Amino acid sequence: MFQSLSERLEGAFKNLKGQGRITDLNIANTVKDIRRALVDADVNYKIAKEFTDKIRDKALGEKVLTAVSPGQMMVKIVKDELTELMGGTESPFSISGNPAVILIAGLQGSGKTTFSGKLANYLKTKKGKSPLLVAGDIYRPAAIDQLEVLGSQINVDVYSERENKDAVSIARNAIAEAKKRNKNVVIIDTAGRLAVDEVMMNEVANIKSAVTPQEILFVVDSMTGQDAVNTAAAFNERLDFSGVVLTKLDGDTRGGAALSIKYTVHKPIKFTSSGEKMDTLDVFFPERMAQRILGMGDIVSLVEKAQEQFDEAEAARLEKKIRKNQFDFEDFKTQLQQIKKMGNIKDLLGMIPGLGKQIKDIDISNDSFKGIEAIINSMTMEERRNPDLMNPGRKERIAKGSGREMNEVNQFLKQFEQMKGMMKMMNKMPAGMPGMRMKR
Repeated sequence: MFQSLSERLEGAFKNLKGQGRITDLNIANTVKDIRRALVDADVNYKIAKEFTDKIRDKALGEKVLTAVSPGQMMVKIVKDELTELMGGTESPFSISGNPAVILIAGLQGSGKTTFSGKLANYLKTKKGKSPLLVAGDIYRPAAIDQLEVLGSQINVDVYSERENKDAVSIARNAIAEAKKRNKNVVIIDTAGRLAVDEVMMNEVANIKSAVTPQEILFVVDSMTGQDAVNTAAAFNERLDFSGVVLTKLDGDTRGGAALSIKYTVHKPIKFTSSGEKMDTLDVFFPERMAQRILGMGDIVSLVEKAQEQFDEAEAARLEKKIRKNQFDFEDFKTQLQQIKKMGNIKDLLGMIPGLGKQIKDIDISNDSFKGIEAIINSMTMEERRNPDLMNPGRKERIAKGSGREMNEVNQFLKQFEQMKGMMKMMNKMPAGMPGMRMKR
């Protein structure tokens, strides 16, 4: 995500390394490189120029403290301006009303239907809502099928009328049905086209008039760059939507849409989405995204994702076992599964400040854990709970059962013992060393 832009911006800041102060001369090249990086990321030239003019004016007006280098000061200025360009602060999402109605719009292929499922899952699992998904695409039968499949995956009801070719009446009927079933949120997935046309605009505008939604979300394929921004502007003229959703952020995203859509349509980005899994939906925080673009990490989001997966009872149980040096293979497997639920491993590691640059060329995927899981799954329950039972005969059986080489099994067992040793050392740290000893 935004890897090319991040690298180009990092290169631009190198102009100021070793400089004692910011001057007209050394700032000129830096600003020029930042502007080129933005244009290459498919940001409109007018926006890129206005953005970099602000950076130049701010940089020349700053008095660089002795403890802060010009390069560091420039990074802060760019981070602040990127944050402002993308909206400044998190935008509220309105789910009041009985039921609250959310209208989803966008071009065909932008990821509307998948996003509708993800939003229903988000509102159900994180906001305690009871959503109803509505199949409002009357032109593509596969869209109804897709929504029903997604609904079954997340255990959310889907309302559809396969023979009805009036999207407005389907939306009205769905709201009446939601009231009968005590559903407090209605999410209407509308039809998309390959390009903006009058029929499409009239239909979605008529649905809006009929159901008066609390939120109208325009879904944008973030890989389409400036084209997505132009499409958003056309939709906004007719719909006056309340927010934008950026999908496919795990693809080859140059960043143009994320950086300039707020500036162009004056509507906030409310969510970002990546992948096909129903739990890969994130609330959009402009400052966190700016930090990630600049390689500063996003430790707050990482902690939030961890908190969602690790409950207090499990943490207390695990802490007790580590204190007694009883951490076993079954515990290790449980932790792996919880980490995988947090999302893409490379994206998670990229949230750690300074680590993103180091791993950008390394192929890391959740499949990396498959070998370890196969080894653990080939152990008996007795072996999983008592690592000391391992001997050559057991290792050989485990290697054959997991389809791994003996050296892979030995390497994993060695790493596991090293990890247990580190846990034991941390547990013995003097109480005076903050954060290094587990609470008793």
